Amino acid sequence: MTDTRGPKPSYEGYNGPLPGERAGGQQPGGPYHPPQAYGAQAPAAGAGGQNMGPNPGGQSAGAVRRPRTGARTTPRTRKARLRVAKADPWSVMKVSFLLSIALGICTVVAASVLWMVMDAMGVFSTVGGTISEATGSNESNGFDLQSFLSLPRVLMFTSVIAVIDVVLMTALATLGAFIYNLSAGFVGGVELTLAEDE
Repeated sequence: MTDTRGPKPSYEGYNGPLPGERAGGQQPGGPYHPPQAYGAQAPAAGAGGQNMGPNPGGQSAGAVRRPRTGARTTPRTRKARLRVAKADPWSVMKVSFLLSIALGICTVVAASVLWMVMDAMGVFSTVGGTISEATGSNESNGFDLQSFLSLPRVLMFTSVIAVIDVVLMTALATLGAFIYNLSAGFVGGVELTLAEDE
């Protein structure tokens, strides 16, 4: 008995579903599962999937909304309340000695500049002439103010005053440190409030 259906077709090079099969390689009547890529996992229900309901603002379901406040919070300035309990007399003496030397130098320079300005204005010659006329006599010409207040003599007097000032300021500052330490032992010392710069 001969086969009247003819030759069987060849499916070489064809990647589609064979006759009698559905897409995905399933037989008729079986459950249909769409093909997935190798290693891919199906998304869990309700976790990371698309939100089927209305989503106002285009935000995802897991997004956290942060409340917006109109007023900005300004940082508070930190303050510290400290107390000077003791002053070291040795350090006070060194600082006062250097400051008194600087003050003595400024005094000498200021005296020399002031003398030059007054001499350029003719103060010594005018006042000296008036004093010499008032104190003059037939035997002497009177008191010469310009020779008495010459620049070397003025600088010498100023230097002596500056040296005395250095000694007195250093001694008084050191004595003041001792007195402060004694008074701080009774009343607690001077309190200071320090704050950070804004």
